[in-house]
Amino acid sequence: MTQSKNSTAEHYQQLTPEERGAIEAYLNAGKSKAEISRLLHRSRSTISCEIRRGRVQQRNYDYLFVYRYYADTSQLFHERARQKCHSKGLEERCWLFFKMFTKALKRRPRIESVDSYIHVFKQAHPNKPCPSTPTVYRYIDQDRLDVKNIDLPAKLRRHVKTSHHNHSCKNKRLAGPSIEERSDVINDRKRFGDWEGDLVKGKRQASEPALLTLTERQLRYELIVKIPNYHADTCLKYLQNVVDKQPELFKTITFDNGSEFKLLDQVKGPQVYFAHPYSPWERGGNENQNGLIREYIPKGQSLHGFSKDAIAQVQEALNQKHRKALSYASAAELIEAALAS
Repeated sequence: MTQSKNSTAEHYQQLTPEERGAIEAYLNAGKSKAEISRLLHRSRSTISCEIRRGRVQQRNYDYLFVYRYYADTSQLFHERARQKCHSKGLEERCWLFFKMFTKALKRRPRIESVDSYIHVFKQAHPNKPCPSTPTVYRYIDQDRLDVKNIDLPAKLRRHVKTSHHNHSCKNKRLAGPSIEERSDVINDRKRFGDWEGDLVKGKRQASEPALLTLTERQLRYELIVKIPNYHADTCLKYLQNVVDKQPELFKTITFDNGSEFKLLDQVKGPQVYFAHPYSPWERGGNENQNGLIREYIPKGQSLHGFSKDAIAQVQEALNQKHRKALSYASAAELIEAALAS
């Protein structure tokens, strides 16, 4: 059996400065391209291209133009070419994402977060390059995008979590059945119809309007009702109106232990529970939604100027948000199936 000899390496590698120096020396010694190819274990075409790239026109002693190969010249051309052929930057490769991302995050009302929009983009454009969530946040922090931190109120609100303080020394009496009496079905979000509730206040005066907010625990579906004040009897009246309009939605509702909710155990229909005093994390879903509402209604701003239509738009925006907890679906997309089951 004959074996073919091949001086070409299996995987092409760029010529080194040392090899270019050897080519120059071999040419000065009168070696042919074929000989140089054999000596350096390189293909003849590689040697030919290298000599062509590194040759310089000069005059000889007879003042005739001749071409000579110089290793330094060829190396310089090589380095310049390498600088030009670098891979495209992430912003250039992902131009479509960044263009659409900016529009989505600048939209008002905004329904996408950084994380949810990345998922939406990947679903819509599976073959297009897309940066990771940490990369997008880093670009925002570095001021490399039109989207700024001011466009991400939830990011600005984040703070280092501290341990939950024990306020049992306050010895505040619960307004009704304790959250500790809730069943595991409720606590584990295993069914639709268990809600959390609270008030979002504008100006902190009892005679000022407020928003009664209700968050369904399983789907994070939101209901928002503007009420004229936050007296206890007003809260009871408006909550009962909400329940009576769609009683099939409500199995239980958990409120905090504020004085404005002290009459809510009188609501007819759903079972009402009360969280421990000074324990907002026990109604985490509703607290998070209330924080999102602040994107549209800043704290301390009177609610007199917000119409029912304006409040309805805020509610719709929250229910249209794609959420990681819902596998990037929205509450609005899932509510019909939940009601049908």
